[in-house]
Amino acid sequence: MKPFSLLTPTRIVFGRDTAANAHHDVRAFGQRVVLVRGGAVAWVDGFAQRLTQGGGVLTTIVVQTEPDLPALESALDIVRKSGADVIVSVGGGSVLDLGKAIAALAPGRRAALDHLEVVGAGLPLDHAPLPFVAIPTTAGTGAEMTKNAVISVPGHGRKVSLRDDRMLADLAIVDPALTDNSPRAVTLASGLDAITQVIEPYLSCRANPLTDALCRAAIPRGLNALAQLMEAENPAARDDLALTSFTSGIALANSGLGAVHGLAGVLGGRIGAPHGALCGRLLPPVLAMNLKACQRAGHPVERFQEVAVWIAQALGGDETAAVATLESRMSNWGLPRLGQMGLTAGALDAIASEAEASSSMKGNPVALKREALVEIMAAAL
Repeated sequence: MKPFSLLTPTRIVFGRDTAANAHHDVRAFGQRVVLVRGGAVAWVDGFAQRLTQGGGVLTTIVVQTEPDLPALESALDIVRKSGADVIVSVGGGSVLDLGKAIAALAPGRRAALDHLEVVGAGLPLDHAPLPFVAIPTTAGTGAEMTKNAVISVPGHGRKVSLRDDRMLADLAIVDPALTDNSPRAVTLASGLDAITQVIEPYLSCRANPLTDALCRAAIPRGLNALAQLMEAENPAARDDLALTSFTSGIALANSGLGAVHGLAGVLGGRIGAPHGALCGRLLPPVLAMNLKACQRAGHPVERFQEVAVWIAQALGGDETAAVATLESRMSNWGLPRLGQMGLTAGALDAIASEAEASSSMKGNPVALKREALVEIMAAAL
């Protein structure tokens, strides 16, 4: 057995209504709190008020779009002036990523770009991060469990990561009730992201026994939950999808991802489409391409067969047609194709070339050539 390690947040709290006393947990880190939030969840308003009780000093940063480098630099200026003791993010993956990046970079004095991968110098953090508390309000990215933050860099037209083991949250509170009644499109895109993020680590060349155990339970759980939520609102399914999401964060942080995310990172920077929607649309052709490539290389394919069985059990049909079934169900649920998201055929080769250098590609079960990546995107166009 190969050696492996497991990184997780310092403390994880999961369950309905566990966020009710989150203000006490946050204030335990200090009096001066920076709240990074989205604008859609009413619960956050009351939470913000509770953070100021007993002399708490609150600075709020509202996230309207996926975080980019200018937004990060502006937020860092605000946080450094506030003298923050703790950063708490309440929202979807974009909100969590910005909060995580702020907590990581605020104590240092280097330019943010110096620490970004691919387009920057990729330097390690030179100071320990501020305490960070993550409270997700969507079930998808698993960002509350990961050690990286995804930042868009407009000048380079792509999304890249800020990454350090110390960026794991000091506390992650996953309360599925905060995801109840999420818009259908958000549920679909974020749910497909979570499902992709337990399938890719399970098939990854970096898989380990602990993430395997998590993913074997999470893949069928997530598929069933999403299928139920596409039919009707269901609290039990919300619980299952939230559990799948946070499991996916642990899995990807420790076993890596693959070609779906390698391509999605570049595509997101190019066309600005929702990350989860990109992942969902890419998942079927990536599964098909990886299976063929593994068969040609003589690699074991039992895990692909297991995934096919789980898809068939959750979505119907025969396991031999599982990829086609998954693609068909996503279309029926309303997931747009890549062309509808803004991708053009003329851009495929350049995107494939950039994606080859993605850190996510290192976890793919087999190395894929540029031509294969182009074929994947063409199939999803």
